[in-house]
Amino acid sequence: MQRVAIIGSCGAGKSTLSKTLGEKLKLPIIHLDAYYWKSGWQESDGEEWQQIHQDLIKGDRWIIDGNYGNTMNLRLAAADTIIWLDFNRYLCLWRVFKRYMQYGGKTRPDMAHGCPERLNWEFLNYVWNFPRLHRHKISTKLAQLQNNQQIIILQNSSQVSDLLKQIK
Repeated sequence: MQRVAIIGSCGAGKSTLSKTLGEKLKLPIIHLDAYYWKSGWQESDGEEWQQIHQDLIKGDRWIIDGNYGNTMNLRLAAADTIIWLDFNRYLCLWRVFKRYMQYGGKTRPDMAHGCPERLNWEFLNYVWNFPRLHRHKISTKLAQLQNNQQIIILQNSSQVSDLLKQIK
């Protein structure tokens, strides 16, 4: 595990897992949210984002957490290990609420400067519909990867704990 891509719904625990895994494996962590968003929740320009993403995946060693479907294929192809947190929507929603209670109005450590934690119906709707709208797309992308890439699909917190125990 030298180039690890962690994907999954908002609230699945991508950033938490990347931090823990990064400490265990001594790998640098890249939170895509910190690179995509600009102060005030402004999105990066499409071409600019593509270039930023290309630069991020050039490294030999990394853990990158985040989805960003328009760049996911490149990131997955560059990774030697893909971890998909395929958690149920109820747990993800609970964690989104919990995160808001912790960081509401403040910027999380894994987020771009000037993007305070927020909670709105559009975001909640995205998390609720993530399995229906994105699960099949992610499955298809993973099925197209090379045989030499390790794909780990975790569906609950116990499986995450078991994975972390296996990694020395």
